[in-house]
Amino acid sequence: MEITGKIIHILPVQSGQGRNGSDWKKQDFVLETNDQYPKKVCFTVWGDKIDMFNIQMGEDLIVSITIESREYNERWYTNIQAWKVDRVNAAAPFDEAPMPFGAPPEMIPPAPAADLSSSSSVDDLPF
Repeated sequence: MEITGKIIHILPVQSGQGRNGSDWKKQDFVLETNDQYPKKVCFTVWGDKIDMFNIQMGEDLIVSITIESREYNERWYTNIQAWKVDRVNAAAPFDEAPMPFGAPPEMIPPAPAADLSSSSSVDDLPF
């Protein structure tokens, strides 16, 4: 599942030690959707992905999430965990991605239009 919106709040990193003795860390982020009626969604990033995603305040993101609920003492808790983050405006300039040989016609950009608005009516062709 994906949600799209702007980061409006970054909570501090939390860390601890699991029952098995391994260290863990997580960080929560609040994203506001771009819908007609915007929603605020708090999602969690775990471990090394905190540094890998490098989420900044005010960024427009597409966040791939998993939603899972669990029961504890007859109460239910829902976790929203991010597993992939893409920047909305991260499209590379056209010149950086060369067209593969034999690309289908719909992938080939149109040629620039010729300027046919010259005021000269003289034909300069030799034949």
